[in-house]
Amino acid sequence: MSRVPFYLKERLERLDERFLHERFEASNLPPWERVAITWLILMAFWVVISSDISPKSLTAGAIVTFIVAFFMRDLLTDDIRRSGHIVEKILYFTLIYMPQYIVIMAFRLLESNLKVAKNVIFMDIKPGIVKIKTDLHSDTGITLLANSITLTPGTLTLDVKKKLGETYLYVHWIDVETLNREKAGDKIKGDIEEWLKKVFW
Repeated sequence: MSRVPFYLKERLERLDERFLHERFEASNLPPWERVAITWLILMAFWVVISSDISPKSLTAGAIVTFIVAFFMRDLLTDDIRRSGHIVEKILYFTLIYMPQYIVIMAFRLLESNLKVAKNVIFMDIKPGIVKIKTDLHSDTGITLLANSITLTPGTLTLDVKKKLGETYLYVHWIDVETLNREKAGDKIKGDIEEWLKKVFW
């Protein structure tokens, strides 16, 4: 059997990876914005953990978190994508994106709890593992989607597979309502993926 199809497949995979990498790099945040966003996140975390807003504590926190943010800037912000000024990014995230995510997750949690309670009471359970596709490519976005799915009762993300630029999640579903991959994906992901696509690539 000829190895040409395998060679072509490998070449296509490499080209696809290079295209995704170039698109990723083109929409990358500048280093100073990464430092600023990471510093603000760490500073907020410092205030919450220390429970102290005295000038001495805030000054120490600002210095320590800035040093950490300078060296760890890529850890939290590597996958964030949004054009515009840094102030616009921060305001969008804190005033629009974060409240949206909280509302979406609260609704999903309530809905899932009611469905699981119904399934348990009436013993109407059809468990199974379904394979769903996601349009997210960044590790942070995929991780947040997988964790959000796992947080909602009745679903558990088991594995993530990337192949030819496409990403698939394997999800254990307590009550498999459909075997159609697209419909199953819509029911499991809900609005979470659409929200994540606004922030991550």
